[in-house]
Amino acid sequence: MASPAIEALVQQLARLPGLGPRSARRAVLHLIKRRETAFAPLLTALTAVHETLVTCQTCGNVDTSDPCGICADPRRDARSICVVEEVADLWALDRSRLFPGKYHVLGGKLSALDGVRPEDLAIEPLVRRVAAGGVDEVVLAMNATLEGQTTAHYITDRLEGLPVRLTQLAHGLPVGGELDYLDEGTLAQALRARRPVG
Repeated sequence: MASPAIEALVQQLARLPGLGPRSARRAVLHLIKRRETAFAPLLTALTAVHETLVTCQTCGNVDTSDPCGICADPRRDARSICVVEEVADLWALDRSRLFPGKYHVLGGKLSALDGVRPEDLAIEPLVRRVAAGGVDEVVLAMNATLEGQTTAHYITDRLEGLPVRLTQLAHGLPVGGELDYLDEGTLAQALRARRPVG
């Protein structure tokens, strides 16, 4: 039987997505077995991120600096913005290394059932970014769910009249699929096959 402190660690890890109690227990045993080479560096990394984590005021990404590394990168094409629901979607798309522009994280999707309204999302900051000029294309990369497509339609209406080309990911993405769970090949094809909206 493990001590209360070790059990508390197992319980905290079990709360993480993708880790159940058994996986969390295995992770804790691995850390204990390799406490010098695994435990201390993990603790140092967690502490460093905890103390410096911020939300980028430009795009909504989470990073250890504001603006985030993507917004601050001069090699990124500021004329193209890819709009995603969550930070996990941004990270999934950016792993494909096929989108050279910048991003905008909404912080969710419109959902009447869950009470998520347009003012609950970062839609107005997106409209302000586009209205400020210098943006030629907005790629709507919402998840292929009913709520995701409703959000995309709402954003399309909000950006109407602004001098920007709206595109969205190809519908080859599986219906009901979420960007964070797709492989790079599927994401790459969806980015290549994007098309105008409306």
